[in-house]
Amino acid sequence: MNLPLGFAYATTYAGIRAVEKDDLALIVTGLPATAAGVFTQNRVQAAPVRLGRRHLHSSKGLIGAVVINAGNANCATRTGDAVALTTCKSAAKLLRLPVNQVVPSSTGVIGVELDVRKITDALPRLVAGLNPDGFEQASRAIMTTDLVPKTAFAEVKLRRGTVRIAGMTKGSGMIQPLMATTLGYVMTDANIPAAPLRAMLKRGVERSYNRISVDGDTSTNDTLLLLANGASGVRPDPKEMPMMEAAITDVMESLAQQIARDGEGATKFITITITGAPSNEGAAKMARAIANSPLVKTAIAGSDPNWGRILSAAGNAGVAFDPARTDIHMQGVAVCKSGLAAPFSEQELKKKLDAPDCDIRVAVKGKGKGEARFWTCDLTEGYIRINASYRT
Repeated sequence: MNLPLGFAYATTYAGIRAVEKDDLALIVTGLPATAAGVFTQNRVQAAPVRLGRRHLHSSKGLIGAVVINAGNANCATRTGDAVALTTCKSAAKLLRLPVNQVVPSSTGVIGVELDVRKITDALPRLVAGLNPDGFEQASRAIMTTDLVPKTAFAEVKLRRGTVRIAGMTKGSGMIQPLMATTLGYVMTDANIPAAPLRAMLKRGVERSYNRISVDGDTSTNDTLLLLANGASGVRPDPKEMPMMEAAITDVMESLAQQIARDGEGATKFITITITGAPSNEGAAKMARAIANSPLVKTAIAGSDPNWGRILSAAGNAGVAFDPARTDIHMQGVAVCKSGLAAPFSEQELKKKLDAPDCDIRVAVKGKGKGEARFWTCDLTEGYIRINASYRT
C-alpha cells in the first residue's frame, strides 16, 4: 500500500458516539488539492452537504482539508448550519486555510442536535496528530454500522513518473446513492486540472456508487470527494488521462462493491448484469429494480432459485423489453429461456446459491445494446434487528 504523497490524516474520540471509539477524522493536504464532489440527490439534505457544495463552488474547486464526524448526521436540526460552518471556521483557523477550502462531512443518526464544542475542542489535538500514515485509522473513524473498514488503492505508471490513488468509504445501510449513509474520499497525488477531474468523477460514479443498493434508501448525507493535490509533480499527458480515469474508477468500483458486500445483516454479495436493454440507462433501471426487490433479495438469502421474482422485478422497472425474448442465468445456470422455465436441477442450483457470492444475469435477445452491472446484497433478519434499534 503506497499512499498518495502530500496527504495527512488524524483521528480522535470527540464524544459524539455513545461508545468510546474514534468518531472524528481530519484529512489534510499540504498543497491545496483540485477537487470534485458529488452529493446526495435526496431533497432532505444535511447541513454539511449544503455547505460542502457551496465551499467547492466558491473556492473554485480547491480543498485543503476535510473534517468528518461519525455518530451524528447533523441533519434536520435547529443548529445544523451553524455547526457545519463553525467546524469549518475552527479547522481553517488552526490550519491557516481559507474557510471555503474546508469541507465538512457527517454520518449517523438524523434529527439529533450536534454539540459543536465536541468538535471544536477536539480539533487542536487532531491537527497536532496529523500523520501521513494515518489513513487506515481515518477509514475506521468514519464507520457507523459498518462491520469492516473499506479502502482501495492503485498506482499508475505515467511517462513522467508514478502516481498513487487511495480511497476510503463507509456505508452499510441506507444505501442507494444517487449522486448511504455513504461517505467516500478518493485521493491522488497526480496533478489533474479541475475540469477533467470533474468529468472523471461524474463518469466514474455512474459505474460505481450509483450502481449499488443495500435497501433502496438514499441518505441525506451522501458525499463523494475526489482530491488531486499534484504532490507527485506528475501531470498526466492528455493521452494518459483515460488511463488515469480507469484507475480512479477501479478504486471507486472496489469501494462501492465493499459497501454492498457489507450491507447491514447481509450474508451474500450479489452481482446483477443486464445485457440487450434498449439503452445503458434502461439496463441500469432494470438492474436497480432487481437489486431493490425484497422478494429477490430474500430468495437469495434462502438460496431459492426463484427466477420468476427476477423477471417480475425487471418488468416493473419501466423499461420496454420483450419478456418472451429474455433469458436468465443464476450462478451460471440457465433458469429461464425466452421468458419460460428452463430445465435445471433445483437441488444443485440451491447448493450453488449457498455461496457467499451470487451472480444473476439477464439477457434480452434482440437489437438492444444497453448493458449495466449492479451490486447489492441479500436481505435477512439481521437487517431488521439492526435498524429496529438503531437509535436505542
